Amino acid sequence: MSEQAAIDESGYEKITQDQLDAMSRLHGRYLDGRIGGRRAVLRKADLTGLSLKGQDLRQADFTGCLMRRADLSGANFREASLYAVDLSHANLYRTIFIRTDMRGALIESANLEGADLDSADLRVGGLSSGNSFDSGRSVNFRGANLTGARLSGTLAGKADFSDAIMTNANMARADLRGARLEGADLTGADIGDAQLSGANFKAAILTGVDLSKVLPSEVDMSGAITDDNVGESIANLREPLEKLVEEHRTWVQTGGQSGRQLDLSGYDLRTLKSLKGEKMTAIRAVEARFFGMNLYKVEMQSAVLDGSDFRGCDMELADLRGSSFKTCVLSHAKLRGVNMAPLLFGTGGASRRFSPCDLSGATLRYSDFTGAQMKSAVFRNADVSFADFTECDLRDADFTGARTEGAVFEKADLTDSIFDKSPAGAFRFPVDRGGGEG
Repeated sequence: MSEQAAIDESGYEKITQDQLDAMSRLHGRYLDGRIGGRRAVLRKADLTGLSLKGQDLRQADFTGCLMRRADLSGANFREASLYAVDLSHANLYRTIFIRTDMRGALIESANLEGADLDSADLRVGGLSSGNSFDSGRSVNFRGANLTGARLSGTLAGKADFSDAIMTNANMARADLRGARLEGADLTGADIGDAQLSGANFKAAILTGVDLSKVLPSEVDMSGAITDDNVGESIANLREPLEKLVEEHRTWVQTGGQSGRQLDLSGYDLRTLKSLKGEKMTAIRAVEARFFGMNLYKVEMQSAVLDGSDFRGCDMELADLRGSSFKTCVLSHAKLRGVNMAPLLFGTGGASRRFSPCDLSGATLRYSDFTGAQMKSAVFRNADVSFADFTECDLRDADFTGARTEGAVFEKADLTDSIFDKSPAGAFRFPVDRGGGEG
């Protein structure tokens, strides 16, 4: 196989799907102890976009391989070597990695929903020039979906889980010393008896997590959301929310002459679960908790939402024109087709006011804005790393001081938009946001 395969300029051997299928069949014979079987051994090969879905690859060796966007869903890599592999954006749905050597692996933005990494080795590692080993790279799960994944007993010291979705993940007895979980969603996760010394949980979501044995002196939990600090309960509103919304609509319709503006500042709204399609124009909700809610087609034009948490919200096709999202957190939010265009107030002259959507200082990591209307939007000093702006209208948008690492601007209209430097280096292939077995 190696003699027939092409070697690219980076030294990776390009493998075809037919070659990979043949190798998998031989490996199956090897596992069964049948004549002609051969253990699968591929080192520094390029398997980008190929499929090993459902294959039994126990004890196989894929050291240093490129497996970006590969479909490995349901495959069994038990006790295999995936040392320093690149699994970025791969489909690892319910894939088995029990006792697998994954040191130095790059697993950024991959789908590991329901994956089993019990006792996997996730310590630092890597390949230097040629095929020699080194120990310089931490395992990178940034932005990955680990919902319901099993990481019990894993050796994940210094691993990077920043912005990962780890809802209901099992990390019991895992070694997470020095691990980075900044901004991760660990809602309902099990961290019982995990080693956490030096772990970074800054701005993480830790609701439903038993923190009784976590020593504050050992971990950094600054800005983290726990059961103790999620905000004021909506049960404490002066009137039922439905009545307050009606009062607010009257306030909007009468230009403030009657009714009362709805102010949800500081409240934890998650128990509502959904505000789908609600008309909440011009509400005020500073530092409110919306994360994980269904806000599909919600109308929040000209709203003041500064400092609020919208992580993981479904805000597709929402009308958010002219609203203020200063310092908000919208990581992993679904904002496809939202309308964040500016609003014009007044009839002319001194009374005329132009109000663009303001996302200054907001955190928008891994958010999906595909097809959004965002003309003149303000992103000053915002973090839009790995956000997807495919086919967005970003004319006259201001990205001054913004972090754009890995952001996708494919087919976006950037006419007269402002960047500190060209966003060309931020272009990447679009993120596959599908889940399940697809």
